[in-house]
Amino acid sequence: MRCIYCGHQESKVVDSRPLDEGVSTRRRRECLKCGRRFTTYEKAEQVPVMVVKKDGSRQAFDIDKIKRGIMKACEKRNVSIDTIDAMALEIENQVQNRVEQEVQAQDIGDMVMESLKKVDEVAYVRFASVYREFKDISTFMSELKKLVAEK
Repeated sequence: MRCIYCGHQESKVVDSRPLDEGVSTRRRRECLKCGRRFTTYEKAEQVPVMVVKKDGSRQAFDIDKIKRGIMKACEKRNVSIDTIDAMALEIENQVQNRVEQEVQAQDIGDMVMESLKKVDEVAYVRFASVYREFKDISTFMSELKKLVAEK
């Protein structure tokens, strides 16, 4: 690492400490030429994952959007905020751990539905009714029948 005082190319790490729950690292360095100390911060670079929507447009993945959708589905249900946060974090991890830098909105919707199905069936049906755009009662009933058959 280049010294910020004299520009020398070599320094040694004197102290390292994790920051932000291990997301980044603070390092104290000492220049091998002038002996002065300086601080650097290290953080892994995350390439943004793009979501490809139904109409073909793209936007950056937003975990808050996932949380809002889950919260709306869980409204007036006995689902804690901690559970909602855990579901959203799990979905974010699944999306970030993919090899591709683009993910279909449909895939994210399917992940949300699978999470909701495990936590609260009513919230699952609420989300499914909006996500799958049920046109009439028969499509709604077929989704309910699938849910009952899986039990």
